[in-house]
Amino acid sequence: MYILDTHTLLWFLDKSENLSQNVRNIIASADDLFVSIATFWEIAIKQNLGKLKIDFSPSELEALAKSQSIQILPVTTEYLDIIKNLERIHRDPFDRMIIATAMVNDFTILTCDGIIPNYKVKTAW
Repeated sequence: MYILDTHTLLWFLDKSENLSQNVRNIIASADDLFVSIATFWEIAIKQNLGKLKIDFSPSELEALAKSQSIQILPVTTEYLDIIKNLERIHRDPFDRMIIATAMVNDFTILTCDGIIPNYKVKTAW
């Protein structure tokens, strides 16, 4: 089972060349793909700050993800309990939520973020 990092979701939905061939193959063949609701929160904040210029709102992106059979995961206190004790290797709160979600659910994170593999999580790119 796989959870998509924010950039992975955006690149997948945009059919971007930035997405690795390995991740394209995983997404095409995986039965269980997930994304955290925190991803859409991150997108909204970046849009508000002018750091992300895309034509879709977070709710439209959520609908697009669902149309691609990507399941949306809520934030739970179980994830927050992990974050409370998570090493401070990565400072991005949204990546920390994705890491905690992966830890609890034994997901592989689809990401090109070079810091995330420093945690005890599986990653693929």
